[in-house]
Amino acid sequence: MPSQLIARSVDVLAAPGERHDEILTPAALAFIGTLTEAFLQRRQDLLKERRRRTMRLAEGSPLDFPMVTRRIRDDPDWRVAPPGPGLTDRRVEITGPPERRTAVNALNSGARVWLADFEDAIAPTWANVINGQLNLLDAIERRIDFTTTEGNEYRLATDRPLATIVVRPRGWHLDEEHLEFDGRPVPAALVDFGLYFFHCAQRQIDAGHGPYFYLPKLENRDEARLWNDIFVLAQELLGIPRGTVRATVLIETITAAFEMEEILYELREHSAGLNAGRWDYLFSLIKTFGHRSDFLLPDRAQVTMTAPFMRAYTELLVATCHKRGAHAIGGMAAQVPGKEPRAHEAALAKVRLDKEREAEDGFDGSWVAHPGLVPVCREVFDGVLGERPHQLDRTREDVAVTPADLLAVRRIGGPPTGEGVRTNVSVAVRYFAAWLGGQGAVALDGLMEDAATAEIARTQIWQWLRHGRVDRATVLRVLDEELDSLAAQHPDAPLPEVQGLFERTCLAAELPQFFTPDAYSRHLVRRLEYRS
Repeated sequence: MPSQLIARSVDVLAAPGERHDEILTPAALAFIGTLTEAFLQRRQDLLKERRRRTMRLAEGSPLDFPMVTRRIRDDPDWRVAPPGPGLTDRRVEITGPPERRTAVNALNSGARVWLADFEDAIAPTWANVINGQLNLLDAIERRIDFTTTEGNEYRLATDRPLATIVVRPRGWHLDEEHLEFDGRPVPAALVDFGLYFFHCAQRQIDAGHGPYFYLPKLENRDEARLWNDIFVLAQELLGIPRGTVRATVLIETITAAFEMEEILYELREHSAGLNAGRWDYLFSLIKTFGHRSDFLLPDRAQVTMTAPFMRAYTELLVATCHKRGAHAIGGMAAQVPGKEPRAHEAALAKVRLDKEREAEDGFDGSWVAHPGLVPVCREVFDGVLGERPHQLDRTREDVAVTPADLLAVRRIGGPPTGEGVRTNVSVAVRYFAAWLGGQGAVALDGLMEDAATAEIARTQIWQWLRHGRVDRATVLRVLDEELDSLAAQHPDAPLPEVQGLFERTCLAAELPQFFTPDAYSRHLVRRLEYRS
């Protein structure tokens, strides 16, 4: 690393753990310090702009395709970079936390890509964050094989290709309070990106792939430009050719849906496409317009991908990506295959129907949450793609989406049901308990859920309360019943903490933007002084 570019190192405010010294090396900490010094203020400014824009929209400012960037949308000539090695064919992608067993199962699953998720699929305890980095390092070095105490062996396959690793760092709204720079916490996104890039970028290049990322919860083109500048500096610092990084952006906020082309443009030398993040998209819709009655959503089960405003969103995403030579990746199939034959077949049938719609719409691949869903997703996309690696040639010039189409929520509006209220309270309570216990990917009611599910569950409760569709007494009664049920099933569950988190993030007069900063700062941070 060129010495003239090295800033002060970050300080580690946590006790050392086993093998942590392999990740928290002086050079790696200096690398993160350099990135933090260069970009911390811009990140802060962008978060302030998020809040200002939220207020403007709440006050009635219209949401539209930006006039100031019309020239970018009207220019027919620009394209994103070609796919990086290992990202040409993405017909099946599997997601999961960077835990050791999950890593082996995902890499062996037959999926083309494994999204190693530091964001919604883990609770960001210090151990989870650093052990996740160690697991990725071990996976790339092919030394992640292990045997459980029960004697179950997990070994990387040697007779077939492994999935390409793509890392999802945490969002811009989160801090990593175990690392400090100039007296302030380091942005969690820079920690997750920086540690992986420093240790694994060149290793991935040597292995025939590259440093690839999924970027979560971006709200506009300026946030995409920030990531692009980070990529440029990181490559310069480590002597990696500019344009080696590839990043797929999750379109999971309503404001980003209005700037898809601009986001691709800002990242065009590093872009790997866009992904349709369903639950976070609905969560963002409520956060942005939840105070308005014409944006009132019914039970989650009734908000399917065939809803007109969701169809508009996904069709615009495919058309935008293929216009610019970028991959369009579909949403999550979260079903967990069961042991009971009829339930198992019903789950696979739902997945098949969902993936058939995506493949027929022009998506180049899609997500699954469990290795057991890889075959059905692959079969569906094989049927459409054949030997082709993607369907970028389907430019979807038939798609014409207006701002009104993206915002036409009222066309599926309806009152919540008692079952819908209970489902949301139950999911939020059980997920909060798991998250506070250090687990971010949780099997609930036959689905593999992550933080996005808890976010949509809690914000729907808040929205229904705000508009008088359910009364507070009913929610509190259901909450008490679900806490009792949780206690019966899990006697060690942190009930007071779960109840407090629910009340602060679901029942407050003003809706907290995310539940994770509150839960993290109150329960997961252990500021034990340690200097590496």
